[in-house]
Formats: sequence, C-alpha cells, structure tokens
Amino acid sequence: MAQRLPPTVVFIGRPNVGKSTLFNKLTGTRRSIVAPIPGTTRDVIAQPVAWNDRSVLLTDTGGMFGASQDPLHALVVERGRRALAHADLIVMVADGREGLVPGDEDVAAAARVAGVPVILAINKMDDRRAQAGALELYRLGFDPVVEVSAEHGMGVGDLMDAIVAALPSAPRVTPDIERRETAVAIVGRPNAGKSSLVNRLLSEERMIVSEVPGTTRDSVDAMLTWHRKQFRIVDTAGIRRAGRVARGGQVETLSVMLARRAIERCDVVVLVIDATEGPADQDGAIAGAAVDAGRGIVVAANKWDLMKGEGPEGAKHFDENLRHQLKFLDFAPILHISAKTGERAPKLLETIEKVSAARNTRVPTGELNRFIEAITTAHPPVSPGRRNVRVLYAAQTGVAPPSFVLFTNIATKLHFSYERFLENRLRAEYGFFGTPIRIAVRRRAEHRGRGPRA
Repeated sequence: MAQRLPPTVVFIGRPNVGKSTLFNKLTGTRRSIVAPIPGTTRDVIAQPVAWNDRSVLLTDTGGMFGASQDPLHALVVERGRRALAHADLIVMVADGREGLVPGDEDVAAAARVAGVPVILAINKMDDRRAQAGALELYRLGFDPVVEVSAEHGMGVGDLMDAIVAALPSAPRVTPDIERRETAVAIVGRPNAGKSSLVNRLLSEERMIVSEVPGTTRDSVDAMLTWHRKQFRIVDTAGIRRAGRVARGGQVETLSVMLARRAIERCDVVVLVIDATEGPADQDGAIAGAAVDAGRGIVVAANKWDLMKGEGPEGAKHFDENLRHQLKFLDFAPILHISAKTGERAPKLLETIEKVSAARNTRVPTGELNRFIEAITTAHPPVSPGRRNVRVLYAAQTGVAPPSFVLFTNIATKLHFSYERFLENRLRAEYGFFGTPIRIAVRRRAEHRGRGPRA
C-alpha cells in the first residue's frame, strides 16, 4: 500500500521578514540559512514536522518578491511559484515592525491566486513598535492571523495549532519500522555538478542549476524511492578552501558549515569530482571529513560525457591519478557518470545501497576470532618497541562504521602499516565495500590482588 504523503505548507513573504528564522524555529533545525541579506535563501527547503500527532511538510521558499541583485533571482522565483502550485496551505509571513507595505500586497495577491487556505503570520511582535504595524496587516483580510516572534519563539505553538486546524486531512503520525531510509550527502567543490546530479536522480528540476559558482547555499533534502528503497538525497553547497570561504562572507561561511553538518548526519557521502579537471586538494579535504565522520564514500567522476574521447586507457589513467592523490580513499568505489546525460545514474544508486549495507555488516564473534587468529599467526604483529605481540581475542564493537577492538598481551598500539594490513584482509574477507573501518587495540587487563576463593 502506498505511503500517504503529509500535506505541504509553504511559507512566503517579502525578503527579510523572517521566513527562514520562523521555518527553523518550527522545524527545530537550522536547515535554512539566516542572514540579514535579501535573497539569502535560494532553493526550496522542506522538512516534515509532527504536531499534536499530526504530520505536515513545512516548506521554506526563496525571496520571490521585491527587488533583488541576485543573478539567479528569476530561477528563485520560478522555484517558489512551483512550490506554491503544490501547496495545500500557505503561511504568509509579514513584518509587524514595518506594517503593511506595497510588497506585502504582491505577496497576498500571489497567495490568493493559489486557491488554498492562507494563514497570516505577523512576525517580530516582541517589539512594541510592531503593535501599530500589525493592525495595518489585518487589512489584508486573511483569517486566521497569528502574531509571532520567530527569534524568541513567541506564538509559534499557536501558529502550528492554526496550521493543523486548517489541514484536517493531515495524517496521524504512526511509527514506520519497516521503511529505513538511506541519507546521502552530495558533496564536492563548486560547479562539480552536484545539483545537476540530484536533479538527474530525482528526474525533476528540483535544485537550481547555473554556471554561477556557489549557486547552492542551503543543504536541500529530497526524498527518492528506487527499487522499493528510500533515499534522502542532500544537495550541499560547494565546499571551498577556508580562505576563499572567509572572503565569501557570512552566507558562504554558513553554507559550508551546513554542508559539513550534512556529512555528519548522512549514511553515505557521494564525492562529486569534475572529470574534466580531476581531483584537487580540496576534494581530499572534503573526503577526509567524510572518513573522519565514519561515513561510506562513493566517488562520482561527473561530466564523463566530455571524456569519451579518452577511451578505456583514459579512464584507467584517471582512476590511477585519483587513487594516487587520494590515497586514503583506496576503499571507495569510483564511478564515471554524467549528470547531464544520465549515464550510470542508476549504477550510482545501486552502489550507494551496497555501501550503506556494508556499513552495517556485523561479523559473528566466533568467526571473527578464528579469522583474526589465522591472520595474526601467519603474520604476527609487532609493537612500536619491536616486542612480539599476541592477539588474544577480538570483538566487533559497532557498525556504521564497522569498528573492531583487538585485545593483546602487551601492545596498546600497532604499527600503522599493520593496521592497514588487517583492514585490507578484513575487506577481502567480509567486503566492507566503500566504508571506513575502525581498529582499536587494547591491552588485556590483568587481574591482581585476587586470591583463591575459600
């Protein structure tokens, strides 16, 4: 039976009235970037929210109304209008301190044309100066009207009550233990083709795509079902060098922070590399962040349609060069794809699923100890002090990523090369496709001061 989707609630308003701040407060996240710069939000951000046992999908839109210096403003407006066309309810956000201004009339007109219920949320009502302005906004004729302060949380509960009351069809929240989604962060340098890849995977123009570096600012989630498996695809801002980020100002600094946060909350990272340029140091830094976080990794060499003239030898040379520059990613699969043509896009989803499954592989304790004993007997480890080490037993202490502890007679640390040797043998035996492995060493505790029992 198909899963019923929650109704969509779309937030609209003039620039800087506090839409994104209100969205973040209601969702309990920092999904939308907030900055005192008109046009900060570009993409459409959606987040499911449960309130009084009811589920709704809250959606934040970019600055659709008012003058803008953003070169991508037309695309932002087009995305916003598409979101309005699919809305079940609109929340128009206005600034109580400024009162009713011509721009609000434009927003109200767009809301009325949508033909769905509209709630007016008058923001910044923690300021006494907003009292007179709020009275002006009531003239728009919307009902209900909820006075809020997004920054301080005042009235947000009343707003959610009003939203749920206006959507009696909102489904009840029920636990769904059978459906497990795989969270996938699409990361890489600016203009590697991340948003184009997301659009290709979703088979729709969900993300704004342009030749302007830094087009994507927010980390944008989208759900995808493929072969009865569910993926949460997160398109992130391009991660640039720290110095360039600093020069990019507040918005870009927040974008990179959200991209790194997306890595922390995902299962698998897809590192998108522009095949026409090859890997760069910054790709290594991004991949390093994913490895440190213990995430599965797939390397997607995008724009491969422009590399067809290189032939099989060109692909081999590309992969060898990538492995050389990103030595610590020797476990990560490399796919040659084209977001533009869709080449090998289904293979990418298949690979993501395999990596996700490998992260959660658990080896039975008995089998693991037999395997480790055979390996360490044939190739005994040596401690940094050149003393012989005996591995007494081993245990897998966790998954995602697979983590192991070796209990030894003397060592608290093995040589780096031997740890890599063990890691490679574990991969050869059990797969662990595309996922980092954690290996820790502990000296067996000696029990002292215990005499024989009487």
